[in-house]
Amino acid sequence: MLIVTGGSRGIGAATARLAAAAGYAVCVNYYVNRDAADTVVSGIERAGGRAIAVAGDVADEGDVVRLFESADRAFGTLTALVNNAGILDTQTRVEHLDAARLSRVLAVNVTGAFLCTREAVRRMSTARGGQGGAIVNVSSRAAVLGSPGEYVDYAASKAALDTLTVGVSKEVAAEGIRVNSVRPGIIRTDIHASGGEPGRADRLGPTVPMQRGGESIEVARAILWLLSDQASYTTGAFLDVSGGR
Repeated sequence: MLIVTGGSRGIGAATARLAAAAGYAVCVNYYVNRDAADTVVSGIERAGGRAIAVAGDVADEGDVVRLFESADRAFGTLTALVNNAGILDTQTRVEHLDAARLSRVLAVNVTGAFLCTREAVRRMSTARGGQGGAIVNVSSRAAVLGSPGEYVDYAASKAALDTLTVGVSKEVAAEGIRVNSVRPGIIRTDIHASGGEPGRADRLGPTVPMQRGGESIEVARAILWLLSDQASYTTGAFLDVSGGR
């Protein structure tokens, strides 16, 4: 069974669909857009897969606990987690940031991933009676590039996620759990609209070596490989899906 946070749209939705096609029972977490989550679930079910949609703010500890408990009741043993939920705010320079924006971005992108990882480890760890499993964190090339003039706060949150990947991968490697990360580059998703520029992928796509923006499914394929037994000796790794940028 797989939990995908932020699974109602973009990379999360593509991952949920691809995972279901690969045989996973999928718990699609969403924050507010129930219709979008239900669309993902119904599509999976029409294709013969199993899925449920569960609401929850990953920045809220109670919601995270309820999310995992709902998945437990529906599908039993958790074997995979994709920490995909993430937000950004309007493009701006650091000099214009305020504490409220910083708190929300860090709460969702960092605290949320920590809380979900905690719940996954509690279920997967062989030291706690679990059967092992795999966690993939959806980071960003922004963690490396810094996103100057646009989203330095978002980039910093993804850098924290990278540190989580490194630290937890070493902490639980002997307990049957692999922890890896994908770092997407310029991907065509509606997250860009949250920053005030829906066409950002069209603007920046031609500037990367492959001269185009990426698609959500291209990131989802990398995530599914890291979750799979084909990556059985891979942990603490970063897979850049960024067209060479």
